Amino acid sequence: MAQVELVAEPEGGEELTASSSMEGTRVKKLEEADGLKSNDGPVYKFWLKSLASGDLIKEYKITLLKDAKKKANFPGFRKGQVPPYAMPQITGFAIQESLIKTVEQAVAAYALKSLPGSDGQVEILEDVEELCKGYKDGTSLEFTATLNCAFDPEVVTVEASAVEDDEDEESDEENAD
Repeated sequence: MAQVELVAEPEGGEELTASSSMEGTRVKKLEEADGLKSNDGPVYKFWLKSLASGDLIKEYKITLLKDAKKKANFPGFRKGQVPPYAMPQITGFAIQESLIKTVEQAVAAYALKSLPGSDGQVEILEDVEELCKGYKDGTSLEFTATLNCAFDPEVVTVEASAVEDDEDEESDEENAD
């Protein structure tokens, strides 16, 4: 794992339980967001700690490289050739896309509702350029972020109990066999 010192976890807040498993991820509901409204429930500021998978970063990097090779026309290089000096930028874009995708997965796993436009802004707390500099291909990146999302605790409670009921039924079926 590429190591950049993580921003410290904020004091207080309520740690949430995921409605579906997401390894290495924690989410805390901090305070209600001032001046933001949503039809999906009250809007809160959340703190997130998660892991962007090395495989996901690698996938994005391969895709970006293929696209770059199709469009590449760098002076002094053959058509379709990506120069070595462009590789850190491609890696940086792959890391950024992976961080975004990981946050989206966490929002879904914790039954949060993202907000449209700038209201739903996500702030990665670490310096993304520093994350990119120390990155070794194939390693996962741990990061923290804050985000504003709509959150209805009743919906989360209903979904969590539905998941528990499904697990109970599955274990009952296994015991009956």
